[in-house]
Amino acid sequence: MSLIVKKFGGSSVADAGKVRNVARIVTDEYKEGNSVVVILSAQGDTTDDLIAKANEINPKASRREMDMLLANGEQISISLCAMAIEALGFPVISLTGWQAGMTTDTNHGSARIKKIDTARLRDELDKKNIVIIAGFQGINKYDDVTTLGRGGSDTTAVAIAAALGADLCQIYTDVDGVYTGDPRLVQGALKLDEITYDEMLELASLGAQILHNRSVELAKRYHVPLEVLSSFSGKKGTIVKEVTTVESMQVSGVARDNNVARVSLTNLPDVPGIAFKTFSLLSQQKINVDIILQSIGRGDTKDISFTVTKNLVTPARELLERYRDTLGYEEMIISEDVSKLSIVGSGMVNNPGVASKMFEALFKAGVNIQMISTSEIKVSVLIDKAQSDKAVAAVHEMFF
Repeated sequence: MSLIVKKFGGSSVADAGKVRNVARIVTDEYKEGNSVVVILSAQGDTTDDLIAKANEINPKASRREMDMLLANGEQISISLCAMAIEALGFPVISLTGWQAGMTTDTNHGSARIKKIDTARLRDELDKKNIVIIAGFQGINKYDDVTTLGRGGSDTTAVAIAAALGADLCQIYTDVDGVYTGDPRLVQGALKLDEITYDEMLELASLGAQILHNRSVELAKRYHVPLEVLSSFSGKKGTIVKEVTTVESMQVSGVARDNNVARVSLTNLPDVPGIAFKTFSLLSQQKINVDIILQSIGRGDTKDISFTVTKNLVTPARELLERYRDTLGYEEMIISEDVSKLSIVGSGMVNNPGVASKMFEALFKAGVNIQMISTSEIKVSVLIDKAQSDKAVAAVHEMFF
């Protein structure tokens, strides 16, 4: 008998028919003699609808009260799914995040899991119950409800799997697994049977909307075997693990992220410490930067450009404007009409010329590169957003 954790996203429980489909998948697993823990997201667009309701009342509501509101979406899902499983005649219990022992820090809206008390979960499993847990939520030391932020239900699932020592954590989505490119955008995208944690983490961080990067980090740290699969097709998915059994391809996937903006500071003083001053200011305000480009000094000045996510553009602008005299730049130029295109693959380490092939593909497609960032297993470039569709297609075709 195995212990299986199954997580279903919002699209998998969007309506009554889909909730019943999830109930069937779960009970089929249970009938095989396995213990089953289920993590659910809010139905469909429920979270967006709740945010809209909050904005009608108070657009500047506190993050604590937003957490109180948003946690309800997952509670609706778990209770409805439990009812569907009851209707099929199986023992089941639904639990909120705090009932499941999920304790977090006090950072409302993007809380981090501190610990999981598994006593209640193990007791319910010993009773042979199917256990359904609300993802995305927990409780802090003040007994206040918290939410885990974007991708929180993925993180809940992996954390629960790690705490219980589960044999497998399955993440059900609306696609059959991890592809070499977004199959909705890239014609001929290939499904991967396996991918390493490191490759999946890079893809998740670079805009591939399959798994959230925090969940992959947890899976890697605690050696939780993951499978990404569809809740609709019934096909075998993609296994995410430490080492793959197949020979490494040069590139495992192509990802695009349109949620980026470029910030450029021109004519900064060309003196030691100016980069430190700039990025320490941003760091102190928890403004995370990604690709960085510094020009060679021209006379007594130089330029620095970097990328941030779009939600950080306003705080970055306000901060840098406030310290303009301290930094001594001439002009700040911000562009949100950019896209980050990346290739990822552990095989890049032992295969020279991979970056060159990517640049060749972009050249042939007539796409200009604005910035470049590399690591052992990835190459990222910043390009014009309007050209991102054809850029993704061209790079994917070059490697696959």
